[in-house]
Formats: sequence, C-alpha cells, structure tokens
Amino acid sequence: MKQLQTGQFFGQTNRHIQLDGLTITDTEYTHEKVDWHYHEKPYFTFILQGKVLEGNKNEIHECAAGSLLFHNWDDAHYNIKPPGFTRGFHIEIDQNWLHRFDISLDNLKGNIAVETPDAKMLFYKLFTESKIENNFTNTVINSLLINSLENIKNRNEQNYSSIPNWAKTLKEILHENIADDLSLLQLSGILNIHPVHLSRYFPKYFGCTLGEYNRKLKVEKSLALLIDKDKSMAEIAYETNFSDQSHYIRCFKEQMGQTPLQYRKLLF
Repeated sequence: MKQLQTGQFFGQTNRHIQLDGLTITDTEYTHEKVDWHYHEKPYFTFILQGKVLEGNKNEIHECAAGSLLFHNWDDAHYNIKPPGFTRGFHIEIDQNWLHRFDISLDNLKGNIAVETPDAKMLFYKLFTESKIENNFTNTVINSLLINSLENIKNRNEQNYSSIPNWAKTLKEILHENIADDLSLLQLSGILNIHPVHLSRYFPKYFGCTLGEYNRKLKVEKSLALLIDKDKSMAEIAYETNFSDQSHYIRCFKEQMGQTPLQYRKLLF
C-alpha cells in the first residue's frame, strides 16, 4: 500500500504553502480512481468544487462541495472521482505543530466526516486566509485551525448514547431541509415533543439557538454555491431560502467577516 509524503496528493496541485508545521495545498483531482493509500501525517480534506467518493474499511463518504473530512495519519482509504472538475483544499499537520500547541489527536481515530456548520465555516475562513497571505496569515491560520480541532474534538468526545433520539432526528431534518424554514411548532409536531422543551434544550446539543443554527446551515450551503460564477447573489439567496439578497449578504458577513462577493473573488 502506498504512503503519500507531505504535500503529495493524486492530481494537479496548483498552490502549495509551507507554514511553520503546516502544509497547505489546493489540488485539482485528475484521477478517476485512486487505489488504497495513506498519508504520512494527519490532515484535513475540504472539497471546494465537484464531487469525490472516499472509502475506508468502515464506511464510504460521498463528498460534494463543502464536505470536510479529517484523516489521521494511519487512515487507509481509496478515492473514486465522478466526471467533472473536482478541487480539494488540504491541511497536513506536523507533530511539532501539535506539540507546540499542546494538542492531542489520540481520540480522533481513522477517518471522520465533519458535519457541524461551525467547523466547516472555520475551514472556509482557513481557505480564504491562505489566499490572502499577509504578515498575519500564519497567526490567523494557527488560531483558526486550533478552533477547528477543538470544535471537532468536543463533538467527537460527546457521548452519542447520551444524546436523546429527538436531537439526532432533528439534526437530520435540519440538514436535509435547509431550503425549508420549518417553524418551532412544525418541528415539535414532527418530533412529538413540546416546543418549550425543544427550544430550551436545543442549545445544549447544537451549541446555539434554533434560528442561529438554521442561518449557519444556509450560509454554509451558499458557500458551496458561490463557486458557480454564473449564479447571481439573488439566485443564491433564493436557493438557500433567505428572505432576500440583502438579508443573505448581511447574514453571510456576520458569519464570515466578509461579503459573498469578496469571498467569491478569493476562490479563483
């Protein structure tokens, strides 16, 4: 089985940045199929454009734009790329970087699909920061990556069996129905729990209010749509169910610290 060295991915790497303990690459995937392999260091894959299927010994991930995967260094996997352009953003982490910031990855085994909108939006910010490359890039990227790892570790350490079934079902409903603004009463009816109970305990399992979580999901979905140059801001606002373009831009800037147009310019 092949071991890939630091900075090595199957495809055409268009950007390669070496920071102090981090290797960042922006790669176009060109292989229709990549056989079983693993990487020298733990790393993240963030799909910016297109689709790729990734399988390991336990599961298969169908990754579209906006998908985020964490791989520990010993995670063996394979890839299948459907027809079309696919682009991935990767951050490989050196052990010295982990030691410097006193971070352990011992509880993050194998391959993890990261679904929380907060972690994904942090990676969009990591990507944009890597494109800016100024005197503060190293500091900002370190901070964002630490926050990302802590977010993922906290979610991973949460005892899944202690999460009530209604919260697990609610997460599936919200992620599958981003374009539908289901009300508190509608959700409580679907889940067969009292709306006061849902509202009171939602932050315990999701880290924010129901309204805030919905806005994060819609902004996150819009980030994957911005890669299409032919889509206008009004069309993206409509597809993500914002009330209008102004509301979309305002929520986007609140979450991302820049306008959708500013982010789009950094993509290319």
